Amino acid sequence: QVQLVESGGGLVQAGGSLRLSCVASGSIFRNNAMGWYRQAPGKQRELVASITSGARTNYADSVKGRFTIARDNAKNTVYLQMNSLKPEDTAVYYCNVVLGGKPPAFASWGQGTQVTVSS
Repeated sequence: QVQLVESGGGLVQAGGSLRLSCVASGSIFRNNAMGWYRQAPGKQRELVASITSGARTNYADSVKGRFTIARDNAKNTVYLQMNSLKPEDTAVYYCNVVLGGKPPAFASWGQGTQVTVSS
């Protein structure tokens, strides 16, 4: 059973920084691209950053230049460094596998970590 445990969220003022971590269980992490998704109230979940098993990264335009994704394959962990945060970054952040720019069908999700950016 795949488990995903996200942490590192919190309340921060606009312009501040946070570092999110996600520990994944199982072999799914080592062989797949991983990504950070977020869901704001009343909005659909969106992919904001992804990283392949070979460490190639991709970012949504809304976070490009501010967020950095990284992974530690030895620890089954993926990180998201978020700088210059804006109120519109407020959301619950989740990590999961990325397949063709989306999560897998019927994906299991962790509890997420809340990020709140005050203006």
